[in-house]
Amino acid sequence: MELEYPRLQFADAFWWRRAEEGCLRLGITREAAEQLTYVTQVELPAVGAHFRAGDAFGVIESQKVVSDLIAPVSGTVLAQNAALREQPFLVNSDPEGAGWLLVVRPA
Repeated sequence: MELEYPRLQFADAFWWRRAEEGCLRLGITREAAEQLTYVTQVELPAVGAHFRAGDAFGVIESQKVVSDLIAPVSGTVLAQNAALREQPFLVNSDPEGAGWLLVVRPA
């Protein structure tokens, strides 16, 4: 069986990460996206923000729930998925691809 995103590592049941040139691209797992149902808004930290593993660093809102995003790793934000501002449903339709959340430099 060939995996759709073969380089993904799963941090836990909620988070995936993919190593990219000394950085990590982060997103939520397909299972987590399905539990949220239809995502209506994602609030992410600004580029340059720092956080530690276990810190709340953003918010994800769906038709079912508003939930804090809890950092799976410590690091500095290098990029955020700007497409999610206008298309938060990407988290549902392609959570392990186009619905990624952040790129961070691990601390």
